[in-house]
Amino acid sequence: MLAIIGGTGLYDLRGMSVEASLDATTPFGDASGEVLRGRLHGVPLLFLARHGRGHRLLPHEVNYRANVFALKRAGATMVLGFSAVGSLAQAIEPGHLAMPEQYFDWTRGVRERSFFGRGVAAHVSTAHPVSARLVDAVAAAARALGLTLHRGVTYACVEGPRLGTKAESLFLRQAGCHLVGMTNVPEAFLAREAQLGYATVGIVTDYDCWLDDPAQHASVAAIMALYGRSLASARRLLDAVVTAGLPEPEPEIRGALAQALLTPDDALDDTQRAWLDVLRR
Repeated sequence: MLAIIGGTGLYDLRGMSVEASLDATTPFGDASGEVLRGRLHGVPLLFLARHGRGHRLLPHEVNYRANVFALKRAGATMVLGFSAVGSLAQAIEPGHLAMPEQYFDWTRGVRERSFFGRGVAAHVSTAHPVSARLVDAVAAAARALGLTLHRGVTYACVEGPRLGTKAESLFLRQAGCHLVGMTNVPEAFLAREAQLGYATVGIVTDYDCWLDDPAQHASVAAIMALYGRSLASARRLLDAVVTAGLPEPEPEIRGALAQALLTPDDALDDTQRAWLDVLRR
């Protein structure tokens, strides 16, 4: 089942018939809000607003572990996120869409970034952190709609909530990053620990602040003005992806924990075994 994580401005799915609102309490704390289970164009799916209704959570305040766990517990096998992003490449213009296939973690260790630890040891490979099958499906839908969507790009995740300095923007460009945002890490990596096929659609709002022209530098007002216009394209894209038929996640993603766990089952207590069983589904 596909789960949608809605970013800035995407706090509901228009046209979704909601069948249930599921508990947001998890062993890792409370998720950003209730998980909605229902159907969009007749297709079963799940929805969660990353920042909560009314956008009450800043990126570093989001409980990413609880969000991912709640979606997995509700039956998700794939996650498609939507996020506002800044562009670090001239060709990726504001108003375009972009799907990262690599991530550069430039956060500061404030966020809980793994389900594991505190008696349960595992090391999950994230060499290829997204589901290529899901990216392929979204890219095909974008082509059919005539939408400009870039793929094969690298997303740098920064801590926020402030917007970056020009020096930081130039550094990330030199590091080979094409997009900058505040929310996809640790979300993408937690999805892999939960054996979920993950991808995100980045809605490009600005050129961050690496250009010499200060009129092109990111501001909240400019970001929100363009994002509001681009959100309609993102909604059309989601509708097209759902109606075109969804792929199955890669077997290596769905079995990511098979060779990653180091702690044997007989060393786990009942609480640890219970949440780990959810991740291993």
